[in-house]
Amino acid sequence: MTATLLCFLLAAPVLLVAGSPVHDSNNKTVPLVLWHGMGDSCCNPLSMGAIKKMVEEEIPGIYVLSLMIGKNVVEDTENGFFKDVNEQVSMVCTQLAKDPQLKGGYNAMGFSQGAQFLRAVAQRCPSPPMKNLISVGGQHQGVYGLPRCPGEHSAICDMIRKALNSGAYSDLVQKHLVQAQYWHDPLNDDLYKKHSLFLADINQERGVNETYKKNLQLLEKFVMVKFLVITFNLLHSSLQTETLQESVLYKEDRLGLAAMDKAKKLVFLASKGDHLQFTNEWFNANLLPYLR
Repeated sequence: MTATLLCFLLAAPVLLVAGSPVHDSNNKTVPLVLWHGMGDSCCNPLSMGAIKKMVEEEIPGIYVLSLMIGKNVVEDTENGFFKDVNEQVSMVCTQLAKDPQLKGGYNAMGFSQGAQFLRAVAQRCPSPPMKNLISVGGQHQGVYGLPRCPGEHSAICDMIRKALNSGAYSDLVQKHLVQAQYWHDPLNDDLYKKHSLFLADINQERGVNETYKKNLQLLEKFVMVKFLVITFNLLHSSLQTETLQESVLYKEDRLGLAAMDKAKKLVFLASKGDHLQFTNEWFNANLLPYLR
């Protein structure tokens, strides 16, 4: 199976469909760090709160840290739109390094934009060590379009769409709009490489940082989940998605992904649901094994 790496969707709060849990009393309690997607927060009882609770029930004794970027859930949600991504990653790196429960290592699970932010943590901050990185609907080659911005944030979404469509690579928009920092316009690749403050850096678009490459390859597993029932429109009708193996990122092995693939460290999974929508049974059967 190949994984589609070029994705054009943003996060919506995770939708869990109720189902029967699978219990296993034999488990290893490696801590878990969660990073939510756009428009969500660390502790939403219908999304991250539900994921945290489910994991804690399935793996008794596990320490689960659901990242809050800010002093409260309101700030956390707003920062998912407006706080410089590099600052967010730096804040998280500091928080993880100071957490005594993570000193022996941890697993990480990111949802939509939170997945690529956690990949930046893996590349930039190897201590404490990230063991497995699970990317649930992450857009690791960026986005080009904003069709799935959460409805409850419609006013913010409309403002973001206008800013991205008119000047995603301007200094002002890049610095103050999270989604602009992983906006990847394939029709203006030179502008993207020159002005992208976040994605072009972690994807080694302006040269190879050997430390990034080395750190990412320290992962035991890099699990990438794509969703098979996806509703979106490209901004340009002639554009097509590409698989990871078809991408320049993989062919030139700028991040060591080809080497990781050869070493069987890459895992490609798929869910039949729409973006970030899956059942408890699917989660338990496909993702819990990497957390035990």
